[in-house]
Amino acid sequence: MSNTTTRSKLKTSNTSLSMRILKIAACPTCSAKATLTYHLGCTSNSEIYFRLTNNTGGGFFSAEWVSLSAIQEALAKSPQPITSFALIRLFLGKSTNTPAFLLATLVSEGLLKAQPDKLRGYEILDSAAFMAEVSKLIASDVNLKVAEISNKTAPSITKTASTIKLKKSPV
Repeated sequence: MSNTTTRSKLKTSNTSLSMRILKIAACPTCSAKATLTYHLGCTSNSEIYFRLTNNTGGGFFSAEWVSLSAIQEALAKSPQPITSFALIRLFLGKSTNTPAFLLATLVSEGLLKAQPDKLRGYEILDSAAFMAEVSKLIASDVNLKVAEISNKTAPSITKTASTIKLKKSPV
């Protein structure tokens, strides 16, 4: 898929899909100088998405939703070891911090792991544990509500289905 096609698909998904927020979490940036807050969400057809919502370090970022399938495609096409450059095409015309911040969330979720012998080098991990967790969240009908996201404000509480009382919500 070309960069233009990928960007068009992402742009459409960000403006026309209703997103159910499954998880609000926080993780350190790759440099460990700041903390990022991010959301995991899904569409009505259970397609999984990520978005950044806050950075305590003050760096700008894009808060748009990005599909896990687009992320995985970008990572699969990337030379090894993986760096944040693999994710740049997902955010053309956006903040240059966003790919590295997204990479940090993927590490936090267990989808990537730092290679000890490579500075800023990562490897793809088996996604089975991540997918099992997300599948449970989808099946639980969890739908976390948050205020609109800006580059300066975001929820500061980490929540998952296991830490909140689940409520049935229409998708």
